[in-house]
Amino acid sequence: MEQIFQETELKPPKKLSPFGKTLIYVTGGLAAGVSIVCIPFVSPALRKICLPYVPATTEQLAGVTKALSGRSGRLLDVGSGDGRIVFTAAKLGFKAEGVELNPWLVYYSRIAALLTPQYRDTKFYRRNLWKFDLKPYENIVIFGVEQMMNEFEKKLLKETSSGTVVVACRFPLPNMIPIETIGHGIDTVWKYVVKR
Repeated sequence: MEQIFQETELKPPKKLSPFGKTLIYVTGGLAAGVSIVCIPFVSPALRKICLPYVPATTEQLAGVTKALSGRSGRLLDVGSGDGRIVFTAAKLGFKAEGVELNPWLVYYSRIAALLTPQYRDTKFYRRNLWKFDLKPYENIVIFGVEQMMNEFEKKLLKETSSGTVVVACRFPLPNMIPIETIGHGIDTVWKYVVKR
């Protein structure tokens, strides 16, 4: 038994072939790259209030379009994601902008805007919503989560002007009374007007 152990111990380790080394480096690099790309999508779950990326449905876009009918001026999409609301608003003639915390979604939206001539005037900011100034906007769209709507409503009432139209999707504002409700279920859109 001792002799077998000594023979095994004395054998030199096998060297990796160049292909084996390359395979290890490529696999490790891909794993690191996937981890880096996934961090901005996973990190919201680590915050107190999580605003996940969930693309707007066709029905929600139609509801937002109806809620904004007859409006103009500057529009802000809070949690702009892939830019769908901003691009829809730009088509409607708004000076449309988005604020988003996820850097990959901001880069995606900016590239999409550059590649489409009618969206080149849109802007996307990578900022924290709670530190972003809402004063310049006459129209605000938000796809929020229930846990944040109370604080967001307070921010709206503190920073926006009388007459500002707010369109809430998926979850209503808790205390303001909507002037119009469009759609039903997950596709419900609530339209509010800030009054002073």
